[in-house]
Amino acid sequence: MNIKDSIALVTGASSGIGEATAARLAAAGYKVYGTSRRGAQLGQGPFQMLPLDVTRGESVAAAVSELMRLEGRIDLLVNNAGFGVAPAAAEESSIEQAKAIFETNFFGLVRMTRAIVPHMRRQGSGRIINIGSVLGFLPMPYGALYAATKHAVEGYSESLDHELRTRGIRVSIVEPAYTKTRFDANFMAADAKLDEYRDVRALQDAVLKRVMANADEPAVVAEVVLKAATAEQPKLRYTAGALANRLRLLRRFAPAGLVDAGLRKDLRLDAPTSAQPRAATRSAT
Repeated sequence: MNIKDSIALVTGASSGIGEATAARLAAAGYKVYGTSRRGAQLGQGPFQMLPLDVTRGESVAAAVSELMRLEGRIDLLVNNAGFGVAPAAAEESSIEQAKAIFETNFFGLVRMTRAIVPHMRRQGSGRIINIGSVLGFLPMPYGALYAATKHAVEGYSESLDHELRTRGIRVSIVEPAYTKTRFDANFMAADAKLDEYRDVRALQDAVLKRVMANADEPAVVAEVVLKAATAEQPKLRYTAGALANRLRLLRRFAPAGLVDAGLRKDLRLDAPTSAQPRAATRSAT
């Protein structure tokens, strides 16, 4: 894909993976527009910012309309905007909270795609890159709703790529593992907490802090986004980082029981809690 004069739009570009991606694309030669719900003054840094809330259709329409007014085309869309929920059991989030997570992480991506694809179809070309996660192909106990959104992104993206190939448009998914961003600092707390899960929530918080200490930098993901955007023959899926690559290989080739056991060990899912006495755990095994 020719970078010169190409226009890119990156959602959720005020920090973390989105900011690193927008900056890397700009350094490679794209003219980049980032987006943020807070908005930002235009013209600061290597890319311009547009106000955008992906959960609101009118906001999406306004941002895309402004981009087309400014540039008249869109060559690359990077759907990055999203948020997560702090470690909690699946039953500790209300239906309203579950819907809110999907509104941003999945339906926000769908809104952006629906707004951009007609312009790419008229051009006869374009790339869409969706920031997924290893949790799009692996389960995440005590993160079920976030994992569900990323599984949805995987299925949507693969189907969409088949639909749009003959229109000159390709869709790819970038799958990072743990990444050092402010993402974990902005987790939404579960809104229906249960005492039964108090100890395991604390345990999973500790596990998360431990793994985040060795997480990849956002630049690792940004580099893979650029690779996917400029590939002559783009792949559907790109893992980002050594851990993500190992997990993808394990999921593909390792016996399911081995993957299951490894996941439970890493997350200490069988550790005793106040609701599950150690003696009972021993007898159960």
